[in-house]
Amino acid sequence: MKIRITLWAALSMLWISAKAQQITLVNPILKGFYPDPSIVQVGSDYYLVNSTFSYFPGLPVLHSKDLKNWKQIGNVIDRPSQMDFMGERLTRGLFAPGISYYKGIYYVTCTDIDNEGNFVSTATNPAGPWSDPVKIPQVRGIDPSIYFDEETDKAYIIYNSDAPDFKPLYSGHRTIRMYEFDYKNLKVIGQEKQLVNGGVDLSKKPVWIEGPHIMKRNGWYFLYAAEGGTSVNHSEVILRSKDVWGPYVPYEGNPILTQRDLPEDRLNAITSAGHAQFITGPDGKDYMVFLAVRPYEGDYYNTGRETFIAPVTWTEDGWPMAEHGENELRYFYEADFKEVKPKKALPQNGNFEYTLKFKKGLSPELLFMRTIDKSSFTTTGKGLTLNLKPETVMDFGNPAFVGKRQQHLYSTAETELDFSPISENEKAGIIILQNEDHFYYLCKSVKDSQSRIELYQSVAGKKEMELLSFAPLLTKGKLRLKIQSFADYYNFSFAEKGTEFKLLKDHLDARFLSTKTAGGFIGCMFGLYATSSGEGSENQATFKYLKYKGDDPVYK
Repeated sequence: MKIRITLWAALSMLWISAKAQQITLVNPILKGFYPDPSIVQVGSDYYLVNSTFSYFPGLPVLHSKDLKNWKQIGNVIDRPSQMDFMGERLTRGLFAPGISYYKGIYYVTCTDIDNEGNFVSTATNPAGPWSDPVKIPQVRGIDPSIYFDEETDKAYIIYNSDAPDFKPLYSGHRTIRMYEFDYKNLKVIGQEKQLVNGGVDLSKKPVWIEGPHIMKRNGWYFLYAAEGGTSVNHSEVILRSKDVWGPYVPYEGNPILTQRDLPEDRLNAITSAGHAQFITGPDGKDYMVFLAVRPYEGDYYNTGRETFIAPVTWTEDGWPMAEHGENELRYFYEADFKEVKPKKALPQNGNFEYTLKFKKGLSPELLFMRTIDKSSFTTTGKGLTLNLKPETVMDFGNPAFVGKRQQHLYSTAETELDFSPISENEKAGIIILQNEDHFYYLCKSVKDSQSRIELYQSVAGKKEMELLSFAPLLTKGKLRLKIQSFADYYNFSFAEKGTEFKLLKDHLDARFLSTKTAGGFIGCMFGLYATSSGEGSENQATFKYLKYKGDDPVYK
């Protein structure tokens, strides 16, 4: 009897141990506007960076031990002395970073699309500080990444560039090119060489070959890149060679990742998958981290391009494959390794909620427009106080705006506002913003000496706002404001002191804030925003907290 009990106990412990080592990877692993992921493994640690375009700070650095749970530990561009994006549209700025590591140094390459061009920044600690950007003017194009060949102690910088002789055969005709890179002095060596012309098959007129990386496995150099453009035709393709300089031969089974041939009306669709990078998981198996989107209808989505993960399998003849396109990418993947949750990290995947209270400063996930003006705000026990600035979100400057990504199709963002407007041009409240021309703004203002709540919609292309609705405020006290997203529409509500929320306006079209309508490469932001609308003001607005809750049905 004792032997049976002992055997049963041992088997139970093995089962419990095996179960404890299993993790469910939940897609997206980074929800909301986290596009163009690049990832590197250093020991048992993973570090990931994303594009931020003209938001500041730029290029978030996130850390994980398990590829599921991520914590932002810093930003590569966190000082205005490094660069700013004043005068640029929100969808310009920093495109597609690449992160790598070699001999104790972290490297991030990126493209400042309108000003600095391609550059590299370095750090000995991925949390920062990161160096001032070092320009690489010979690298003419976008999406640079550095490959370190440990066997030869050489480095190479690979990137997207123009068509041969600047004579494209068709729209979207691009090339992949490479220089040897002096990683000690941060400059190119020798001559540029073209590795890929157009894509895997020039006769089919492939478009927008970009986001290239190189990895080495089993004596082969694998060159892989996005193809088809970062929308519904997005994909990832791969080529290989025995020499780092090529010639590179494409895989006959390309693409190795895409969702473009699946039915558009499928349930909980994941689309536009591409811009990938390979990584080895804690279980020793290979995975692919990539961008994709979650539309609520057709190609309409407001959460931007997000970061996903999928397992990789290898064919018998030595090619890696994530998802060829016949099958749908999943929201959940099981893996056999331990889950490790970081301390004091905001959640990033699945359904979640949090409250930011500001009394200990600003969370690194919060974003400003184009630069940071530390003289324009304070954080205390009372909350976040913004000085009203003349700049508006319709301008290309630095308004009094602090934003947090919309991360769910179904979400709620709420704040408590303490603000006493003096004139009609003074407004403060909460905004849901896609770009300078596409937003809804719920704010407190004054009209004919009467305080009131107002709801505006931007007028695309005119730097104007249209008043959609308003209501008088009966008290002068603090005010709560709330925006709710329901996939394809938004609701806007307010609550005076001691009262329940009142609906000001419902069912405003979410498609107006979609990437498809607005254009560009960014996603929606819930923002705390105060403005004096082009006029001078000494007034201030204080936001006690920013409360967020996401509740998408797919995770229930």
